[in-house]
This record gives sequence, C-alpha cells and structure tokens, in this order.
Amino acid sequence: MNTNKENARTQTRNGSQNHIAIRTMHTEDYPNVYRLWKTIKGFGIRSMDDSQEGVERFIRRNPSTSVVAEAGGEVVGAILCGHDGRRGCFYHVCVREDFRKQGIGKAMAVHAMRALQQEHINKVCLIAFKKNEVGNSFWKSVGWTFREDLNYYDFALNDENITTFQ
Repeated sequence: MNTNKENARTQTRNGSQNHIAIRTMHTEDYPNVYRLWKTIKGFGIRSMDDSQEGVERFIRRNPSTSVVAEAGGEVVGAILCGHDGRRGCFYHVCVREDFRKQGIGKAMAVHAMRALQQEHINKVCLIAFKKNEVGNSFWKSVGWTFREDLNYYDFALNDENITTFQ
C-alpha cells in the first residue's frame, strides 16, 4: 500500500514540537476521520454521503487524492478530495482545534493538490460556508481566490441524505 507520506514537525502553541505525518487517506481511516469530524464545531455531516459506505465509495473512485494528517497515531486533520476528470474539489477540510495554526491545513492542501496534478487536473475548488470565518480566513491567507462572479446551486437527489451540524 502506497501511503505517499510526508513528515513535518510543527510548533505547538506552548512551544513543544509535534511530529505530523501527512499521507493519502485510505478506507481504513474512516472511523478515525469520522471521529475527527464529530469534534469540529459547525461541521455538516450528511447521513448517506458521509457514512462509512459513502466515504469508502468516494475513496475507491478517488484512491490517491484524499489526505489525513496524523500526530501520535491520531488523525488530527483530513481532506476528502476528488475530481471528475476536469476539476478537483475539496470536501470536509478540517484540522483538530488544538492542532490549528501549525501549517497542517496548508500541508494537507498541498499534498492533495500534488495528487491532483499527478492525475492531470489543473484546477481545484472548494465550498466554505459563509459563517465559517476560520475556514474562509484560512483559504484567503493561503492564496485561494474568492469568486464573486458566480452563484453556486445544488439539487438534492435523495431527501434521505440529511445534513446534521456539529
């Protein structure tokens, strides 16, 4: 199994060092990633898409592009990343609160973008809730462009795929 792992040391707020491993997400990571999602304030989890079956289907379709960050054997960050052959998309980008502001989010994004480039994908997008001030501030700070020239629309194909917020 190719984990495509990158290692980094990050400085914690109290000055100690953390060893962070950034690697490709695998289906076996689901329980730990789901546990992380449940700790993120304001995080929306869909009953079907974010179930173990839904995430495993997503990873099988996109086996090399999703990412986890680990510290001390625990998942402390994650990005679901996939593409349709034309454009990549980040979903559920998160870093555990006590590991934020250490470069983990940026390192995971870079890892996922490199994986997309390996698959000849030239652009990536993401959706951040307007109320997600932390996320919106982060994406702007690392050079992402806020698009004011378009509207985003979606259409629910299955009313049973209910979103709950943490």
